[in-house]
Amino acid sequence: MGKIKDLKESVQDKYRGKIRERAITQAKARIALSERKFEDFSEDELEIIVKDEEDKVKRSLKQTGVVALLITLGLA
Repeated sequence: MGKIKDLKESVQDKYRGKIRERAITQAKARIALSERKFEDFSEDELEIIVKDEEDKVKRSLKQTGVVALLITLGLA
């Protein structure tokens, strides 16, 4: 039972890391489009921006998953 739990946690950590990387990339793009320089943001502001981008990535993945499920079921 411990191996399954360890596997589950390692998969979750892997995907959390990928989501975080994608969110950071999108946050960098968002900052580049703003009129402020990267250095003008406080650490807290940067964390808020990255968290917001993480939420957007997660929402997008959920929507994609639902659409894929509906297509699979023939309901779309």
